This record gives sequence, C-alpha cells and structure tokens, in this order.
Amino acid sequence: MTPIRLMLVDDHMVVREGLRTVLEQQEEFQVVAEAADGNAAVEAYRRHRPDILLVDLRLPGMDGPEVIRAVRELDAQARCIVLSSFDARADVERALAAGARGYLVKAAGAQELMTAIRRVHHGLRAVEPRLQERVRRISAATFLTPRELDVLRHVVAGLRNHQIAKAMLVSVSTVKFHLQHILEKLDAHDRTEAAVIAVRDGLVPALH
Repeated sequence: MTPIRLMLVDDHMVVREGLRTVLEQQEEFQVVAEAADGNAAVEAYRRHRPDILLVDLRLPGMDGPEVIRAVRELDAQARCIVLSSFDARADVERALAAGARGYLVKAAGAQELMTAIRRVHHGLRAVEPRLQERVRRISAATFLTPRELDVLRHVVAGLRNHQIAKAMLVSVSTVKFHLQHILEKLDAHDRTEAAVIAVRDGLVPALH
C-alpha cells in the first residue's frame, strides 16, 4: 500500500515531533516535509507536493489560510487540513474560505486525526463533529468569489461549460477551474448538486 504523504506546518517543534511520532506509527502515513513558518511551508510544498498538508492556523509570516491559498495557487488540487488551538466561527470560516478541506482542534484524538486525513485524501470534507453545526451556519455566499457566483448562476440556468465560457468571455478551462472551486466550497459532488445547493441556500435565485 502506498502511504499517504503528509506535510506538517506548525511553529512549535514539539507539536511537529508529536504528530510525526503518532502518524508514522501507522504504515499508511509518511511525513515527507515539515515547516515552522508560512513562507517556508509554501516553498516546502512546492518541492515535495505532499498528498495532505496539516497546517496550524497561527504562523509567523503567512498565517494558515494564507498558506492554503498560496499552495492552492501552486496546485488547485491541494488538500489541506487545519489543526489549530482555535475554534471560533471566524477561524473556521477563514480556513474553509481559503480552501481547507478539514478543520480539527489540537485536542482531537489520534484516531480522529487519522480518520480526517483518510477522508480528505479520498476527496471528502473532515470537520470536527462539534464544529459541524457551526460550519453549517456559515453561508457559502461569504466565501464564493464574485466570479464563482457568476459561474454558479449560469450553472443554475442550465448552461454547459462552453456556453458559460462564451457568456463570460473566458476560456472553457477557466470555467472548469472556477467550477472545481465551487464544488469544493459547496461540498457538492457535481454541478447538479451545486445548483440544488445554490437555490436551496439562496445563493442564486431560482428560475421561474
């Protein structure tokens, strides 16, 4: 079995050492890189391209959400989990808005962390159970960009990618790029589910 390649980003060495010790007790995990600050994290991601990035929320230089945005500019498929001591709604919101696929507090147990890693590695979202309700109250409208909302409106209208590209005067690849981010942010499996969520949550007016 090919191990899941992990990168640890935390400014406390003892935290990184503890995570490495716990995770590498399992053959399915391999820590391939570490970083103690945001700038080093982006450069390390560029070099190692791990499967999963475990990143602290508060970091010297660039903070966790900034790191997530930066690595997702390098790799739109980058999968990141925030592992933080903070669990305020604003912190969770910023992390998910940046593109994090998971959010756990550092008090989480080892099994919970491993389960989150497995879920995110398989393309799912992993948010600590006690934060789930808080996350559900965060409106997608707060973190979908204006461009993504435009694409979503066209999706709800039933347009295909080439039609959206023509209407927005952009390339089909640009539409696909925005659509991928929309699916991730709405936690939708496909464009049909994204359209249903958009109408249900009032992100886009229903067509009459």
